[in-house]
Amino acid sequence: MPASQVDRLAAIAARRGRIIAAVTDFGERYPLPVRVWGRLSLDFTGIAFASLFFCWSLTPSLLPRDWLFQGIVGGINAAIGYGVGCAVGWAVHRFLLAGRRWWPPPLPVTRGLKVAVPVAAIIAALVALVLAVDDQRQLAALMGAEGTTTSGYLRTLGLSLGVFAGLVGLWRFGHDVGRWVAGQLIRRARVPLGLARTLGVLVVVLATFMLIDGVLLRGAYFFTNQAFSLKDDTTREGTVQPTDPTKSGSPDSQASWESLGYQGRDFVSRGLDSDRLSAISGTPALDPIRVYVGLDSAETPEARADLVVDELERTGAFDRSVLALIPTTGTGWVNPTAAQAMELVHNGDLAMVAWQYSYLPSWISFLADREKAAAAGELLIDRVHERWSQLPENDRPKLYIYGESLGTQSGEGAFESIGEIRSTVDGVLWVGPPNSNRLWRQIVDRRDPGTPEVLPVYADGLVVRFAGGGDSVPEPDSSWLAPRVLYIQHTSDPVVWWSPDLLFARPDWLEEPPGPDRLPQMRWFPFVTFWQVSADLTNAAGVPDGHGHNYGTAVLDGWLAVARPAGWTDADTERARVALEELRSEQGPEK
Repeated sequence: MPASQVDRLAAIAARRGRIIAAVTDFGERYPLPVRVWGRLSLDFTGIAFASLFFCWSLTPSLLPRDWLFQGIVGGINAAIGYGVGCAVGWAVHRFLLAGRRWWPPPLPVTRGLKVAVPVAAIIAALVALVLAVDDQRQLAALMGAEGTTTSGYLRTLGLSLGVFAGLVGLWRFGHDVGRWVAGQLIRRARVPLGLARTLGVLVVVLATFMLIDGVLLRGAYFFTNQAFSLKDDTTREGTVQPTDPTKSGSPDSQASWESLGYQGRDFVSRGLDSDRLSAISGTPALDPIRVYVGLDSAETPEARADLVVDELERTGAFDRSVLALIPTTGTGWVNPTAAQAMELVHNGDLAMVAWQYSYLPSWISFLADREKAAAAGELLIDRVHERWSQLPENDRPKLYIYGESLGTQSGEGAFESIGEIRSTVDGVLWVGPPNSNRLWRQIVDRRDPGTPEVLPVYADGLVVRFAGGGDSVPEPDSSWLAPRVLYIQHTSDPVVWWSPDLLFARPDWLEEPPGPDRLPQMRWFPFVTFWQVSADLTNAAGVPDGHGHNYGTAVLDGWLAVARPAGWTDADTERARVALEELRSEQGPEK
């Protein structure tokens, strides 16, 4: 070996010896800090990246976040950043620094870095937190919501540290288990070191997957389903059984009041009667028909579909001017504002039909029951359309579809294309569609060049159009061919824009100029934006009307765009809107 190389190796060994001696001396002088740090054993590159990811997570997203949600999001992203930093640090050391004469650096530099990195990380986090409060206040003001306070938001850091520590601890536990498995393989089966480590990792990954998918998720799904099935047996305060035979659940109905479930009983009891409608419109009105079938109304989906048709026959629904099919969200919820808007527009001369296919709320159904939602929508629409198509063409009601949130996904499940929609129904209104909707995704991806993702134009708007809210709903002019399809989607609605693709890819809507209720400060960051929008989902409807997943009376404008009756005027629209606002005030929260 050349003398120069021997001298270099000797210098490195001496430097490492001095570092070890200094660390040993420090440990003897200050045993408690050394024990604590030894137990933590945090990687300094990981700390730097964790701080960076945490600061990124404080940037604004679609909706205002309080300190609790921000703390959870910040902790998750900090843990991800720590893992990325550890990987980067290992790769740099392994492929760039190993064997360099100047590495490791002198002891004073090493000591300085070990102090500077954690201190700088904490300072950066505190500064970013203070700056984030201003962004959160601006976003809240943009939506007419109450803003947060600086002192309250500082609690985020403590919660994020706790979440970060828990996730890193779980990772280390899995790592220790993998090493133990590898050790057992080496000792008992004499498996080579490299193969043993690989098998140890595979065992941990497989066991984790089986635990999460086979035990935790299935168990959580079972117990959640049981818990919400108990709620389904309750009834909202103020809800009473209808006596009107045009309502399911009435004494004349084949679907008993008890079998309709929580949302079904709420739906049939909120219908406007002919007297109220006549007083609002100033003209004679009919009692609107509301048909609903719950999970307990029949044993199988096919039997429930038959019961739907039987109820439509019993109530005389096929003799009305309009028949509105409403594929529902998971629990069978129907937006009461939307249903009452339809009754006002048609002055009671319509029938609405909906049913329940799950006990679970929308966000759980979205994660666990999407196929079930699509199948339920397809069965409902196909069965009603089959009976409707048997009527004389000139003597059957107009057939429309209304869906909101997961209900749009349920409704889209009945169709393969826009052409099939146009050949089946007389118009469709879909509000707040989830990003995973198949037809919606196809239309948005094929939008006309130069049009934005948040408000796309498809085929010059001949059949399908998009609106960002009630004010932007297009007029049903002659260039918009019937049957019309309309999507209403807010630029701040996380239900519309959440997607797993946010983990690794910047979406088009974040490259475009921001919409009317999104801050221009919102940026895309890998991993971070996904968790930000995921947190927004939990409060999607908890913001004022016209923002997030709260569409307010925009459903009135949307319904008029696809199903406007002859002779309807702008004055009629304002009259109906005032009535809707009064009804919402009288009847309380929608969900």
